[in-house]
Amino acid sequence: MAPYASDDSTTAGEVDEQRSGRRKAARYIVPVTVVGVAAATIGLVPALADSGDPDLPKITAQQLIEKIAKSDVEQLSGTVKISTDLGLPNLGGLESGLLSGAAGKGDGGSSADPTAKLTELASGTHTLRVAADGPDRQKLSLLENAAEYSVIHNGKDVWGYDSKSNEVYHGTSSESPERGKDQQPPAMPKDFAEEALKAVDGTTSVTVDGTAQVAGRDAYKLVVKPKQSGSTVGAITVAVDAKTGMPLKFTLTPASGGAAVVDVGFTKVSFAKPAASTFDFTPPKGAKVTEEKDSRASDEAPRKAPGKPFDLGEAPGHGPKAGEDFGKGLDGMKTIGEGWTSIATFDTGGEGVPSGKAGGELGGFMDSLGDKVHGKFGSGTVFSTRLVNALVTDDGKVYAGLVTKDALVKAADAGK
Repeated sequence: MAPYASDDSTTAGEVDEQRSGRRKAARYIVPVTVVGVAAATIGLVPALADSGDPDLPKITAQQLIEKIAKSDVEQLSGTVKISTDLGLPNLGGLESGLLSGAAGKGDGGSSADPTAKLTELASGTHTLRVAADGPDRQKLSLLENAAEYSVIHNGKDVWGYDSKSNEVYHGTSSESPERGKDQQPPAMPKDFAEEALKAVDGTTSVTVDGTAQVAGRDAYKLVVKPKQSGSTVGAITVAVDAKTGMPLKFTLTPASGGAAVVDVGFTKVSFAKPAASTFDFTPPKGAKVTEEKDSRASDEAPRKAPGKPFDLGEAPGHGPKAGEDFGKGLDGMKTIGEGWTSIATFDTGGEGVPSGKAGGELGGFMDSLGDKVHGKFGSGTVFSTRLVNALVTDDGKVYAGLVTKDALVKAADAGK
């Protein structure tokens, strides 16, 4: 574990044109949404309930972090509520498609594929039922209107079932002891807490800020804040079960204030062993079953073409044509700075984002999504979420991080 600061401070034609513009615009927004989803993994946030704060023995921040690390809870069941508001651009439903694409779902993929379906957790409010019995048995169910999606890991089998489409996805966990876990995105407060604590270093303040009751259990509140100015992260609060050391709720609030970016926490929880039948699954009669190996074969070509992470081929004059490489892309990514104000940067090899009259209709649409900025580096467009900002310069360089727009401009200027 990295060092802590201290225990105390540690509108029919126009519609078609708009849709076409949005599809093309998706290519430029993918870098921002990808970073946004990654940021969500680090910072899903739930506001802590303050009613009936329990009287618990004093504990230091380091002791509480050690308590989390030593927590050995393997059996549980309960209900988790996740509310996420990253503030991604409103593209009339395009957002969900971008998120699925970011998860790697190819055309023709199964709606029951966990890697695509569960990206829905990156926006909106959702209720999950969860259960676990050791490392070989876990179940997560996403409750929807008159439908349910479940992913079940039972021994070597990993099942995904979408009741709405009556589709089943089947994979195995035989390649690695951690395979079953890899099929599931972070959805538990513990997952987010562990990721957040990896960011704890000398640029971080870590404190214990009283107690709370979460899902009927007594908990301590661990607060993690950046010491550096310029970060978009305000604070992360983790409610830690006083008895087991397991995180019950995780909250990340932005430095700009307002509601939490994400709320993730138990509303009900039991640490009793779930019934073995909880993890049993047999594909329903008439269900379409997609095997993992078949899905991989059908998706292989779309995932490889046209090369690097992003394809700008449909926008003349803005990047390579289909089949050409997309510059260095993420393979050439570098990091500027440290801690909470670190910035990821890479060169797309393109010509930036279409803008203004010169960019035509698409340029006007892109201008409505981002803010034009200027500096020693030249000019570019900043795309923002409530947590992540990304600057795409007119010569195709990208700067992104959990930092303010000003910080991105300074980084781009320093790179000239």
